[in-house]
Amino acid sequence: MALRTPIRVMVTASAAALALTLTACGSGGRSTGAGSGDGALVWALTQGSEATFRASATEWNKQHPDSKITYQYFQNDPYKQKLRTAVGAGNGPVLFENWGGGGLKSYVDAGKVADLTSDLDASPAWKDRIFPSVLKSATFDGKTYGVPVNGVQPVVLYFNQELFKKAGAQPPKTWDDLLALVKKFKAEGIAPISMGGASKWPDLMWLEYLVDRVGGPDTFAAIADGTKGAWSDPAVLKATQLIKQLVDAGGFAKGFTSVSADTGQAEAQLYTGKAAMILQGSWGYGSIATGAPEFVAAGKLGWTSFPAVTGGTGDASNIVGNTANFFSLSAQASAKEKKTAVAYLKDGVYNDTYIDNLLKNGDVPPVKDLDAKIKASANADWSSYVYHLTRDAKNFQLSWDQALSPELGNDLLTHLDQLFLGQISPEQFCAQMDEAAAK
Repeated sequence: MALRTPIRVMVTASAAALALTLTACGSGGRSTGAGSGDGALVWALTQGSEATFRASATEWNKQHPDSKITYQYFQNDPYKQKLRTAVGAGNGPVLFENWGGGGLKSYVDAGKVADLTSDLDASPAWKDRIFPSVLKSATFDGKTYGVPVNGVQPVVLYFNQELFKKAGAQPPKTWDDLLALVKKFKAEGIAPISMGGASKWPDLMWLEYLVDRVGGPDTFAAIADGTKGAWSDPAVLKATQLIKQLVDAGGFAKGFTSVSADTGQAEAQLYTGKAAMILQGSWGYGSIATGAPEFVAAGKLGWTSFPAVTGGTGDASNIVGNTANFFSLSAQASAKEKKTAVAYLKDGVYNDTYIDNLLKNGDVPPVKDLDAKIKASANADWSSYVYHLTRDAKNFQLSWDQALSPELGNDLLTHLDQLFLGQISPEQFCAQMDEAAAK
């Protein structure tokens, strides 16, 4: 299962540098070296869904010899710069992998990405089978600029079933339940919650969920729209106060601010019995299953949704995380290239073989009516949970640092880290983020 860390590297690139690269290179047509004939060149990342992409291209090209799909794969760090440069020079691929949100919007604003709305509307069966909450991450001003191509990655609360059983505890349904569990596990000498705080982005999952539970999705929508003073919304202030409450109560393992999220150490604290819970994306399951397969096989790993906040207006079904990776179409593609690319996105992506390969890789695609396939897959209990959690969510919020501009996302991680460290107050966090957003 793809990890979150590589995803983050691209979106933290400077928005200013991106805009400069895209605009300085002009708006001329794509060079002929970017593709060939009636086929389409696709740029994608190594690892992650690469096995699925390779199998898909083989199947498609066998059935469509005159309109082949050709993949080129890149490691994440070189990819971000190569894509920026190539797209800006008009020599980019026909389709390129991305993560939606603010990163994709930068390309859209520069006029480098084709609008797929009319293509999707012309094929209702294609559009309607994709979860709307996922498609939203590649939709701006009512127009869709990408379609999902792999699995969903919602954030869930994992817990150690064995520790909970020994403590006579139940998974928290409310914030008050969570605080009660903090006291219970601390009394038994067990860290209530593990977290890779040194990486900063795990902090964000707590803020995202709490803001949603307190104020609903409209609160972040105002932030994303750039509404003046949106970071000082009462829901944001309340959420940061709850975070401070949890930190002050000793909710996190000692030294959590020095634990990297990239090493698997935070997950290890859970399956070794040193911590009772961890809030992590669905990729955490793969990390735990790899680090302690016997722990998972024995049924000691539990999972549940984020608790509700009493008096909050957010729906308990709402989730946050990485909605999916997307393929977007170059606005500079020729008519023949676009025809091939759209046909592949419609009929080659998420067909039966493609979905089977994703499930084999542990990815849960955001496609309707997959219950039978998922029940027959490996780790069916986990995959079914993720599938239903995502399918039934009234709102699936893309991680804020990806939904926002890269620069504002960086400011957010910096100030939120200061909040968790106790270096600034909730009020100061809100004021500093309003100031950053106004730049």
